[in-house]
Amino acid sequence: MDTPLFLLIMALSSFGLVVLYSASAGSLTTLYKQIFHFSLAIGAMLVIAQIPPYVLRRFSPFLMLFGIFLLILVLFFGSSSGGAQRWLDLGFVRFQPSEIMKVIVPIAIASILSEKTLPAKPVPVFLSIISIAVIVLLIARQPDLGTSLLIGASGVYVLFFSGIRIQILKNNLLNLSLIGSFIAASGYITWNYLLMAYQKKRIMTLIDPSSDPLGSGYHILQSKIAIGSGGIFGKGLEQGSQSQLNFLPEHATDFIFAVVAEELGLLGVLFLFVLYGLIIYRAFVISFQSEDNFSKLLGASLTLTFFTYIFVNIGMVSGLLPVVGVPLPLVSYGGSSLITLMSSFGIIMAIRKHKTPRYLQQ
Repeated sequence: MDTPLFLLIMALSSFGLVVLYSASAGSLTTLYKQIFHFSLAIGAMLVIAQIPPYVLRRFSPFLMLFGIFLLILVLFFGSSSGGAQRWLDLGFVRFQPSEIMKVIVPIAIASILSEKTLPAKPVPVFLSIISIAVIVLLIARQPDLGTSLLIGASGVYVLFFSGIRIQILKNNLLNLSLIGSFIAASGYITWNYLLMAYQKKRIMTLIDPSSDPLGSGYHILQSKIAIGSGGIFGKGLEQGSQSQLNFLPEHATDFIFAVVAEELGLLGVLFLFVLYGLIIYRAFVISFQSEDNFSKLLGASLTLTFFTYIFVNIGMVSGLLPVVGVPLPLVSYGGSSLITLMSSFGIIMAIRKHKTPRYLQQ
């Protein structure tokens, strides 16, 4: 176990429990449920931390195929809720396979690209891009565009850390122009043929939330009021008018950052940022100190994915990004996302524990 990372995670988790208790208006039931979730998540982290990274690399093809199989099952036999078909109900448990893919995709792509020398050759890069595209499309069909893009990003981060260069033409100016044209064309096709009506509405609401203050713009407007009213020192725990009077929707889950800003103010937000920054720094140190490419790529991509979840949630709550339903890591109420996140930290701790993998010792 990496003691600094473990203590930082526990500190942030404790802070999250305090904020959650306040956001739920002192509900002990919600607090006890979240403590139970944390117990399961920490248990998963400790177990996964004992698994050497070379084992994950060896079984990565089977993990990827298993994940794709589950996503296909969701399309045909998944349970529906809120207009989306994202869950598998096994009777004794109901889970979301896309959560598992948040860990499987970085493992699989890191395995494909982790050759002895980097950057990777064209064939592994092409295979990685195809694999990421298949996963993204399957999850987007549920529909869950936000999760599909975040999972796709976790795979792209592995490509980024592997050192690949996108060079279609030798001339840099023409190369940038071609890539820019491709992005513009992709945006046009996505907007006109791929995005659903409610997804387009979220983007338009981002531009002008006041156009529908009691409808699609309600979440963002109430969140901004909560964030702005906190000031420097905040109103105090359980004293936030927006959260305690239920003006702020989803204040214990996706919009809990607004509760932090309203009740603990700028100082509380800065304290949260410091904890996040220290965790990210320590995780990157562990990843880059690893002695094999697979562990470096996997650890760095999981760390950057963790940062992405933080950035997207805070951007969403602050009105800088569309509302996509991403919880604030280690603070928002929830079980499946918390277990997935702790599993990622378990992998990073396994990288620290098994610094010199067995396949390099043989």
